Amino acid sequence: MRLKDKTAIVTGAAQGFGYGIAQRFVEEGARVAILDLNTDKAQQAADEIGHGTLAFGCNVTDGAALRTVVDQVIAAFGRLDCVVNNAGTTHRNQPMLDVTEEEYDRVFDVNVKSIYLMAQAVIPHFRAHGGGNIVNIGSTAGLRPRPGLVWYNASKGAVNLLTKAMAIELAPEQIRVNAIAPVAGETPLLAQFMGEDTPEKRAQFRATIPLGRLSTPLDIANGALFLASDEAAMVTGTVLEVDGGRCI
Repeated sequence: MRLKDKTAIVTGAAQGFGYGIAQRFVEEGARVAILDLNTDKAQQAADEIGHGTLAFGCNVTDGAALRTVVDQVIAAFGRLDCVVNNAGTTHRNQPMLDVTEEEYDRVFDVNVKSIYLMAQAVIPHFRAHGGGNIVNIGSTAGLRPRPGLVWYNASKGAVNLLTKAMAIELAPEQIRVNAIAPVAGETPLLAQFMGEDTPEKRAQFRATIPLGRLSTPLDIANGALFLASDEAAMVTGTVLEVDGGRCI
C-alpha cells in the first residue's frame, strides 16, 4: 500500500473532493484525520470510511482552534506525515462588483489564509521530525480563469503561487509542497461556480473540458495520493493539473 504507516490531515473532508481524498488515503494504508467545519458531517464521514479514521470539527480560519486540533491529531496518531489543505469556498458566479466585501473576505480566509494558519501549526512538527508533505488544492481557475468568478479565481491563483513559494523555502528541510489544480467537479460548490445548476449550464462547462466531463472526487484523490506518496519523493513545487485538458 502506497501510504502504509503514514498519517494525514485532510481539511474540508466531510464531503466532495476532501471526502474522496480521505477515503483513497485510507484505502492505501494511511490513518486520516478528517477536519471539517461541520462536526456531525465529519463524524459521519469518519464512520463511513472507518479504519481508525478520526473526525474533528474545526474552523480552518481560526488559528488557535486549528493549532489545538493539530496537537490533538498528533497526540492521537503519534506523528503527522501529510496535510491536504482541501477546505475551500467560493462566491456565486456573478459580476465582480456584485460580490460583497464579506463574501470576498470569506473566500480569501478559507482558500488562502487557512493555508498560512495550517503552516504555522504543522511546519514546526515537520521540522522536528525531519520532513513532511503538504498538498494544497488550488484550481484551474487560478490558471485559466472563468468570467463571473473573479475573486475566487484570484484566491486560487494565490494558492497555486504560494505552493511554489513554500516549496522552495522548505525544500532544504525535506518538506515537500505541491498543489492540485482541479477543473470544475461534481461537488457541492458546483452550482455556485455555474451560477445556476441547469442541464444547459453543465453542458457549457463540460464543453470547455477537452475530455468531455467534469472531474470527480476520485480523480482528485488519485492525484493527491501520488503527491503524498514516496513515489513523488523528488516532486515539489508542482501544480498538478487534473483538468481533462482544460488548461491547454
